[in-house]
Amino acid sequence: MKIQEVKPLLINRYLFVEITTDTGLKGVGESGAWGFLDASKEAAELFGEYLIGKDPLTIEHHWQYLYRCWHFRGAAIMGALSAVDIALWDIAGQHYGVPVYELLGGKVRNKARVYYHVGGRTNEEVIENLKEAKEEGFHAVGHLSPFLDSTRSEPYFEPYSKKIGDAVDRVYAFREAVGRDVDLCLELHRRLNPAEAISFSKQIEGALPMFLEDPTTPDNFDSTAMIAARTTIPIATGERFNSLQDFAMLMKRDGVAYIRPDVCMVGGITAAKKISALAEAMDVLVVPHSPLSPVSTAACLQIAAVSPSFSMFEYTGDDKPAMSERYGSTSVEQGVRKKDVVTRTFSCKDGFMELPDTPGIGVALAEGAAEKYPYSKRHILTRVSTDGSVIDQ
Repeated sequence: MKIQEVKPLLINRYLFVEITTDTGLKGVGESGAWGFLDASKEAAELFGEYLIGKDPLTIEHHWQYLYRCWHFRGAAIMGALSAVDIALWDIAGQHYGVPVYELLGGKVRNKARVYYHVGGRTNEEVIENLKEAKEEGFHAVGHLSPFLDSTRSEPYFEPYSKKIGDAVDRVYAFREAVGRDVDLCLELHRRLNPAEAISFSKQIEGALPMFLEDPTTPDNFDSTAMIAARTTIPIATGERFNSLQDFAMLMKRDGVAYIRPDVCMVGGITAAKKISALAEAMDVLVVPHSPLSPVSTAACLQIAAVSPSFSMFEYTGDDKPAMSERYGSTSVEQGVRKKDVVTRTFSCKDGFMELPDTPGIGVALAEGAAEKYPYSKRHILTRVSTDGSVIDQ
């Protein structure tokens, strides 16, 4: 069996890679490069030049060959490598007639816990959505911002006391709205400096958040470790990381309790499995980052199935549009739901998602998806302060 074609596909707000073999098997993967999908597509095409004519089953060798070629990495490159890797595992599972997780050692669980996305632009809207999620059976909610889902197009400024004080009040209001039956996974989107994050976290400890995600920017591991050392709230981070070593360095600093590898960014299933094993050795739990299409969900489920250190992963709703349309930098609304671009999705009941039992990753692209749902580029829009300076959000 040989690889016959490697085809990157920009569809709606996603980048997929389809790999076809001379036996007719076709695997699919996805890149998590978000706003840099065009660059990631170019990297995938370059990887395809190497892969044509190769055995698709020597996955680890292909991973090492592509990753260590010139030793460049970053979001666009690693997103492309992730998509290629997932597609190769998809082919391997189909070739052997089993779900990918059977090739990774077999299941350690029968279903995967999820946290549901809850947001809103006002206190009332968030609380209403929290209650609705609880009524639907979810016992964990995330993407939950104490600073609300404010647009990047509006200049921002609040005095420290108002910014932190209002956010603290919201967290306790969130807890009151759902009681202790729902875990609160607070998302700060890297918008606080370390001193602000420490102050904020200490004031919300009584609300018992499950974790505090991305309290500060991902650039300095020591800053994240400093925050973790000064609060009793577990810290979650890692969705912007794109190598095994990134996670290792932060875990070595005791800077994280829940790691957030994006299977479509860290190097695919091959790398995510290694990261999960490293987390297990370090007594750290794994919460895969999965805001993309159901292809990403399918890949995450393979890791959830085999990883003893898995805790849960995010579920944004398959009947919703792409995340970059809901919270992104443009107002484009094409009415394209996540489930429209694939052949199937996975059922979610009482806060748990089924594990696929079909060969490969268990999902494929819908026929003609590229023609039906043309690519819509995400444009650069960074939030600024009222004084004109750039701020993090």
